[in-house]
Amino acid sequence: MNQEHKIVLYQVEDTNIYVNVMFKEDTFWMTQKAMADLFECTTDNISLHLKNIYKEEELDENRTTEFFSVVQNEGQRNVKRKVKCYNLDAIIAVGYRVNSKKATRFRQWATKTLKEYITKGFVLNDDMLKNGRPFGKDYFDELLERIREIRASERRAYQKITDVFEQCSYDYDKNSKITKAFYAFVQNKLHFAVTGKTAAELIYERADSEKPAMGLTTWKDSPDGKILKRDIGIAKNYLNEKELSRLNRLVTMFIDYAELMAEDEILMSMQDWVDQTNQFLLNNRRKVLNGKEKISHDAAMQKAEKEYEVFRVKQDREYVSEFDREVEKYLKGND
Repeated sequence: MNQEHKIVLYQVEDTNIYVNVMFKEDTFWMTQKAMADLFECTTDNISLHLKNIYKEEELDENRTTEFFSVVQNEGQRNVKRKVKCYNLDAIIAVGYRVNSKKATRFRQWATKTLKEYITKGFVLNDDMLKNGRPFGKDYFDELLERIREIRASERRAYQKITDVFEQCSYDYDKNSKITKAFYAFVQNKLHFAVTGKTAAELIYERADSEKPAMGLTTWKDSPDGKILKRDIGIAKNYLNEKELSRLNRLVTMFIDYAELMAEDEILMSMQDWVDQTNQFLLNNRRKVLNGKEKISHDAAMQKAEKEYEVFRVKQDREYVSEFDREVEKYLKGND
């Protein structure tokens, strides 16, 4: 017997559109009635479109239909019946023929995302996720490949965390409030976990024109190149060796955790990754940033730029370029 599941198929104006489906052979199947509900039309209309689809040989009926045993409520009793169902290809084909507002919205959405999302299990609803029913045999293999690529990349530590969030959230939406909030706080979360200070606080407190290299421990053209204005606004540039080592270890551990989730075939939503980031830091006895930062980004940059203007004069005076070094070698060689 096959069991019906309700899934979120797509969204219209922030409203979830739910449909009942059966899962089998890495795709899902719907009855004519379910398609009629989805597209807001009659079952006769659905039947006519399917008849024409097969008549015109747009699809092979044998490959896109199957009978499922389902339990239906008939009056006061539940009755098991054999019901003809249609797979994803047939559903999409019907969706492109039905003339209704819902069908139009479905077409707009399906053209862009449906095939990839459904076959990889990106839009399963919360109940199915909690019950541990992942969908799509290749999804987690691809996820592991993405995670390992993130691990091997040369991107900054906090960027690797945001890459995990983007690549490993089944419901990822770059325009959602959760995404924007996560991107805004993740860098601060990591800096605070390692130093007890936000990025702005690090810059504000450590940018000092009287210190060697203005308090920076690294910069783009380090160690011999000049410190430029672009370098002074990056909090990681002020971390000492111990802090940087801790930051990199935390990120490595987080990626290990993401890989473990994928190996165990646990689907993660955007909200799951937000929650797990905090929990991950707590589990590793790190401080978790909550609430607003004491120093704003603007205040930190004003302080850093003021210090830089003083430091730049000294740097220009003391800086020895590659050309200067070559000239010095040449002169010494002629002594």
